[in-house]
Amino acid sequence: MEPLNQLLLHPDHRVGADLTRWQAHGGGSALSAAAADPAAVRELVRLADLRGLGGSGFPVWKKWDVVAAEPARPDKYLVVNGNEDEPGTFKDRLLLEETPHQVIEGAVIAALAVGANRVVFYVNPDLARSLTALKLAIEQWRAAGLTEIAARALGRPLELELLPGSGHYIGGEETAALEWIEGRFPFPRGKPPYPAQSGVHGCPTLVNNVETLAHVPHLVLYGVDWFRGRGIGRGTGTKLYSLSGDVLHPGVYELPMGTPLRELIYAHGGGLLSGKPLKAVFTGGPSNTLLTPADLDVALDFDSLRECGGSLGTGAMIVISEGTGVVKRVAEYVRFFAHSSCGQCPPCKTGTATLSRLLDRIDTGRGTPADLATLENLCAMLPNSGRCHLLNGVVQLLDSSFRHFHHEYRNALR
Repeated sequence: MEPLNQLLLHPDHRVGADLTRWQAHGGGSALSAAAADPAAVRELVRLADLRGLGGSGFPVWKKWDVVAAEPARPDKYLVVNGNEDEPGTFKDRLLLEETPHQVIEGAVIAALAVGANRVVFYVNPDLARSLTALKLAIEQWRAAGLTEIAARALGRPLELELLPGSGHYIGGEETAALEWIEGRFPFPRGKPPYPAQSGVHGCPTLVNNVETLAHVPHLVLYGVDWFRGRGIGRGTGTKLYSLSGDVLHPGVYELPMGTPLRELIYAHGGGLLSGKPLKAVFTGGPSNTLLTPADLDVALDFDSLRECGGSLGTGAMIVISEGTGVVKRVAEYVRFFAHSSCGQCPPCKTGTATLSRLLDRIDTGRGTPADLATLENLCAMLPNSGRCHLLNGVVQLLDSSFRHFHHEYRNALR
């Protein structure tokens, strides 16, 4: 089914690295408009309530205002975070492969709005097609002189750089990305200072997700009311939902922010395989929360999901049907996160490994009531003991599975 209310994935924008076709459909117009009054773009972003779409849902304008207020020391950076690597999340690679010019235009407009003169596209090295498309698109921007429009508005040259990431899951954490850009292993940094104040080489640095920045040209061209009107209820704009798991039609669906979960799964995803009943949905990727059939009518926006104990995260929705063991699936995801821990923080390195080991025991019928009690105690002890969100995400997933499916854990014990 063709996604409704398209904005980012409209057929006119899905031209790959073909600059001429992109410009024929209005590409570049938003940059010209933004160059006339870069500060006005920040106000548009605030009034539109554009949120960070890489998982946090943090109001974009707040980051932008902090970076804009900081003096260049001697540079300002914008890092376009495309280190998409979490299971079930595959939206950013689609934008980079099929609409790279849209992403570049959004990034350049954001750079203008905050006074950044260096833009780094930081992309998962395993996304070969994304890297190829983005590399060609950046070269075309340079050859066509499009960066000069921004340079004149900035009063200094604008540099665009494409940098493959480390290949580590943790490299997607914003401060870990800064470490890699500076040539070091992507260990997350302690905060404060925050990147907006002291980021790459100590310079003020704005870090935004690919999908977040892709919205910016449309917001500039069509305005706040138009953008907010694309959403439903409290949602504004559109959202890319990565739908996978036990559904007939998995894929990336661009729908109004605030689309009900039921509509995503049944109207767009075609329902569940073999007509099985729905058991649960891992929302926002596996480092977040579980929803159940009782939550099918929840609106898929940041605030509505938070109120029902869920989390939108990246917009990934992993559907599982009756007959699939929740403990087994949780054990698989926690094993992934334990393997992905960078090892910098002992509570995270040893904590995720221990959680994974206990889950494997329980899932394979070797666990005892003492193992389950230890698992629950660790979930109470471990949060906020690491520098990044990885450990908190693991605990959030486990807590959510306990809340809805504690009986499955008990039934798996020997």
